[in-house]
Amino acid sequence: MASVRVAVRVRPLNKREKKSKVIVRMKDNTTSLVQAKVPVQGDGAKTFAYDFSYDSTDRKSPDFVSQKKIFQDLGVDVLHAAFQGFNACVFAYGQTSSGKSYTMMGEAADKGLIPRICEGLFCEISARNEGDSMSFHTEVSYLEIYNEHVLDLLNKRPSSAPKGGLRVREHPVDGPYVENLSRHVVQGYGDVGELMATGNANRTTASTGMNDASSRSHAIFTIHFTQARFDSELPCEMLSKIHLVDLAGSERADATRATGTRLKEGANINKSLVTLGSVISALADMSDKQATKKQTFIPYRDSVLTWLLKDSLGGNSKTIMIATISPADVNYGETLSTLRYASRAKSIVNSPTVNEDASVKVIRELQEEIARLRGLLDQASQEVPLTSSSTLVVEERLQQSETKVLELTKEWTNKWWETENILKEEILALRKEGSGVVLDSQLPHLIGIDKDLLSTGVIIYHLKEGRTLVGSDEASDPQDIALLGPGQRGEHCVFENRSGAVSLIPHGGDAPCLVNGVEVTRPCQLNQGAVIQLGQATIFRFNHPTEAAQLRQERQNGQPSSLSLSMTDLSKSNQNLAKWMLLHPR
Repeated sequence: MASVRVAVRVRPLNKREKKSKVIVRMKDNTTSLVQAKVPVQGDGAKTFAYDFSYDSTDRKSPDFVSQKKIFQDLGVDVLHAAFQGFNACVFAYGQTSSGKSYTMMGEAADKGLIPRICEGLFCEISARNEGDSMSFHTEVSYLEIYNEHVLDLLNKRPSSAPKGGLRVREHPVDGPYVENLSRHVVQGYGDVGELMATGNANRTTASTGMNDASSRSHAIFTIHFTQARFDSELPCEMLSKIHLVDLAGSERADATRATGTRLKEGANINKSLVTLGSVISALADMSDKQATKKQTFIPYRDSVLTWLLKDSLGGNSKTIMIATISPADVNYGETLSTLRYASRAKSIVNSPTVNEDASVKVIRELQEEIARLRGLLDQASQEVPLTSSSTLVVEERLQQSETKVLELTKEWTNKWWETENILKEEILALRKEGSGVVLDSQLPHLIGIDKDLLSTGVIIYHLKEGRTLVGSDEASDPQDIALLGPGQRGEHCVFENRSGAVSLIPHGGDAPCLVNGVEVTRPCQLNQGAVIQLGQATIFRFNHPTEAAQLRQERQNGQPSSLSLSMTDLSKSNQNLAKWMLLHPR
């Protein structure tokens, strides 16, 4: 059991509040709120105690709390929880323009919690990888809840998103999830930074009377973190989910001077935050009444936000709430409301547990069963001998359990190490996009185009620096790429990659090589998208990621490119390829 940890942070006065009086006082872990016309020590002071009270009103003050300090207090604990196999959640709550996005995202020169946690995660992974005893797999997703619709902030084609947004589902074991939300495999903080920038650029913001760049949506950045190792010769695999949440701010229509679309956005924002408040209150009541075991209804499904945060509030997660407030007297009502919500959230009790992979759990249970059966055999042989039939039954169960453990352990090991080695050696990145899976590579490579309708696999051959030999098993020397099929020769051709420029070097004679439907007999430099046929049936498409990126940039800038193939060129290439195949039947 673990209570939700609560921190309160007060920002400096902004340009709209320069004439306002500061009514927030912080000392140690207490936060006091006074009305402007009441002395600090007067009866009007309202004082709350939290786990942390962060005074960030004056950078020149020795008591000023920086972004780094908040990460050290809160973010480091999130990382510890993740590496221990727990789920974790951090969410910022407060009035619009109170500093939630700054605390969570920060700026380029002063990063917030989300980028610092991501950076810290990969620093720790790098440190632990030095011993080479563990393996890690990290994926990220990024969504926003706008007008109660879920949108994928990392979807490169937002126009293809379903009308009404993505659907929220609930798994009986894993809890709520978003159907068809893209998940991207990341190998380092640089990958995360690019995705985060893409998501932030896609997020819905607008200018209001209180904030020039007000977040008009709730944003949830999720890290899916898996770690694996052998513990006393037993596989150990832990899965952690880290929700990093930047909520839109509560707001009054008169304060923001909202009309039309902004008014509708504000109404939906307030609706979900009211539901969040109701969930917090219900969970706090449930904790207060826990001794009586009285059932309390928790309205998780009254909003998309609370449904998605179900595990983080009263569920399987170590959760931190950061309440952000304004110091100005003009915001007294909203600040008091935020402090009361934060105080109630301290009463919420979660039940975090270590998340272990199901197959690993089975292996562990089988090992315990094996130990128990061996104990029975040892005890029986020393005390009261078992009958031969009883001994056979126990020994048979023991053998079955041991065999099952070996099979499951081998299957688990292959899943991790083979996949990891492929991703590391070939510099691959795998990501889920909608209902599909996208395999990215940084190296020039060949993608197999199989004309056999019964073929269901996808083949990718990387062309590393130097020479890649292509032929068949009949070659006197081992070939890097061994092909089967009509027209294949023992030593068919060579792909040469020199400083990023890739050429096809045919052996000639009766080893036909075609590029875009034209037979080549001399070294031919390949360009992005070229269609290559080797022999009479083996067809590849050539991909050059660096060249493709350059061409995409030129296309975005409206620049003509001599390297790119037009649709007309491709059509001609396919016609030439068809003619060659007619002249050279199998």
